[in-house]
Amino acid sequence: MIKKTPFIFKLAIHVIVAVFLCISSLASSSKPNIIYIMTDDLGYGDLGCYGQQRIKTPNIDQLADDGMRFTQFYAGSTVCAPSRCVLMTGYHTGHALVRGNREIKPMGQWPLPDDTVTVAEVLKKAGYKTGLIGKWGLGGPGSSGHPNRQGFDYFFGYLCQRHAHNYYPEFLFRNETRVPLEGNKVDNDRLDGAGYATDRATFSHDLCADEAMSFVKNHRVESFFLYLSLTIPHANNEGGKLGMEVPDYGIYSATDWPEPQKGHAAMISRLDTDIGKLMALLKELEIDDNTIVFFTSDNGPHREGGNDPDFNNSNGPLRGIKRDLYEGGIRVPMIARWPGKIKSQSESDHIGYFGDFMTTAAELAGTKAPKGLDSISFVDALMGNSKDQAQHDFLYWEFYGGGQHFQAIRSGPWKGVKHRNGTFELFRLDQDLGELNDVATSHQSLVTQLSIEMDRSHQDNPMWQ
Repeated sequence: MIKKTPFIFKLAIHVIVAVFLCISSLASSSKPNIIYIMTDDLGYGDLGCYGQQRIKTPNIDQLADDGMRFTQFYAGSTVCAPSRCVLMTGYHTGHALVRGNREIKPMGQWPLPDDTVTVAEVLKKAGYKTGLIGKWGLGGPGSSGHPNRQGFDYFFGYLCQRHAHNYYPEFLFRNETRVPLEGNKVDNDRLDGAGYATDRATFSHDLCADEAMSFVKNHRVESFFLYLSLTIPHANNEGGKLGMEVPDYGIYSATDWPEPQKGHAAMISRLDTDIGKLMALLKELEIDDNTIVFFTSDNGPHREGGNDPDFNNSNGPLRGIKRDLYEGGIRVPMIARWPGKIKSQSESDHIGYFGDFMTTAAELAGTKAPKGLDSISFVDALMGNSKDQAQHDFLYWEFYGGGQHFQAIRSGPWKGVKHRNGTFELFRLDQDLGELNDVATSHQSLVTQLSIEMDRSHQDNPMWQ
């Protein structure tokens, strides 16, 4: 004989479930989902909302229209790996372990050590489900720097930057497992996966965009942090042999532009379409109001794979490109959107950089970042409380690579660039955004002061001489 559950027992269960869901809803509303979208080599002037005239980015422009557009925000560095290290750790490149694109064979870059505290670890301890989709560049397979060992519950994409030079690789990684990509064949047996694809069927960016949508769907009922580190519009393959490759040129097919410029523009518009899909998904899942979305680029535009950054004015009014410490190499787009919290159609001239994401994310999550970082929360700026927003005395960069510029510093309106040969240039950015007028000779006391701050900001590291 089957016993029927008493009515009062059923009612009690319903009440308990309702209370639990209510508590869960209140808890999640106090801790917003955080999505940090970072593109690769997208210039300050590549977006319509930052002045671009010919490359179409309606969805990203809408993102800016719905939220806040920062005009004086900076990447962590002028190339990939150190910029990502600054973002993940909250240390500038005078203190960070990774200060250049140092390679490890057969696959990967110099790994973050075990004792590194990343923003993903901080958020994970605060109860977030953490995911990285796209390009990592801070530790290869089996290393201490692997994303799963640095706070990410889930990873899909490229571990190695060399591997990420190929949009049609034979495989990507899901956590620590290689995932073959159907239809892609590479014409050599390089262990780093960066060989040139002879058969090209699966465009890796599309897979990463789909994975991002799945991650959001899978974690829609809990607080999540998604670091969406996309490779577009980085050039394809080492040496640029395949140029700016994309499945199709879309709306740029009929232009009389050079092929690399069609590819570059098509990449950015493809990215824009996927951002639109992701924003639509947040609304569909009814988590839009409890999700803050950041959008930025890891450094300035590139001149690789046949791309000409001057063709579509990719750096806007700024001087320099990727691998420069002039503004064009390190000042990047930064958009933040959080319906009901961040005022729509707003603009901020707050001077911040990637290292600030650590304390900002921690504050948003209701927790604390580690002490002693080069990181200031910019939540007040996001909320429109500019009077209460803490400010950096200065921002600092140093670069180890093929460029001519070794150190740079930003203090208020002043920007100093120190070359490897000791030459010091000084610019007043509020009067000379294009860094065309070096005023160092007429402000020697300021040059001395900024030089002292540069020396204080640099910690010697045997890996970076």
